[in-house]
Amino acid sequence: MHRALYAAGWGYVALCGLVVATHGGSGVALPGTSHVTPAAPFGGAAGEWFAQVKPFCNAVEVEVRQQQTPPPGGVEGAGYSAACYALAGKIERARTVIDALGAGDRSQAASIVFNIGHPVADAGDDQSAGPIMRLVVSYQPDNYMALYHAGMSEYILGQMDFARTHLRKFIELYHEPDGYRNNAVEVLGRLGAKP
Repeated sequence: MHRALYAAGWGYVALCGLVVATHGGSGVALPGTSHVTPAAPFGGAAGEWFAQVKPFCNAVEVEVRQQQTPPPGGVEGAGYSAACYALAGKIERARTVIDALGAGDRSQAASIVFNIGHPVADAGDDQSAGPIMRLVVSYQPDNYMALYHAGMSEYILGQMDFARTHLRKFIELYHEPDGYRNNAVEVLGRLGAKP
C-alpha cells in the first residue's frame, strides 16, 4: 500500500513539472520583477463603470480598484472617478482628477461629484458630506445646494468660519421660503451673523 502512494506522489510531482515546463514560466517572481498585467480600459459608459466600482469606493480599496479597472476617458469618466475618491474620503485625490481636466470641463465633473455625494448629505452624514460639498463648491461657487450642505456640515462639525461663509452665500443665491432657507437663517443667527 505504501509503495502505491509513493508512486502516485512521484507521478503527481512529475505531472506538475511537466505543466510548469510547458507553460514556460517558473511561477516565481524574481526580485525586481512583477507579474502585474496592465489594466484594460473599460469598454462601457462612465456610469456603468461607476456602478461596477462603487462598492470599492472606500478608503481601503479605492486606489487598487481604480488601477485595476481605470475609468473611461473624458469628462464623465473623470467625474465618476473623482466621485469614487470623494466617497472614499480621498478629497485631494478627487481634486487631482478634476484638476487634470481642462478648465472648461471641471465644473461638469464637479456636477457628477455633487450628484453622487448629495444623497450622503441628505442622509445626514455630515462628516463625509462636508468635504465632498466643499470640493464641489470650489468648482461651482454658485451651487446653492452644495453651499447649503457644506455650511450645515461645517456648523455641526464646529467649523464656524466656513459655515458662515457658505451659508451666507447660500442665502444670497436661494430665495425660496422653505426649510433649507429657514435652517440656514437660523444657523447664521446662532453664529451671530446676519444673513
